[in-house]
Amino acid sequence: MTDTALKPLPDDKAQASYADRARDAAGQAQEKVSAAATAAVDAAKERPYAAAAIGAGVAAAVAGAAFGVAKLLEDDKPAGKAKGRK
Repeated sequence: MTDTALKPLPDDKAQASYADRARDAAGQAQEKVSAAATAAVDAAKERPYAAAAIGAGVAAAVAGAAFGVAKLLEDDKPAGKAKGRK
């Protein structure tokens, strides 16, 4: 049989410590994301044609994936006569 009793919450001091650690981790993540974004912008400014080509490739890949998903989810249509033909 498993123990289903609720475990007591940590004291206020421990909860404050968790909050401080979470705040520190969020601040570090924000700094890393900001540095990565700055590096990406700088690289795009140095090589605008390469950046445009990468953007076009990503757009084509997303469009292709969306088209493929649409085709997979589309209802199978019966193979009958086309409209307007006898």
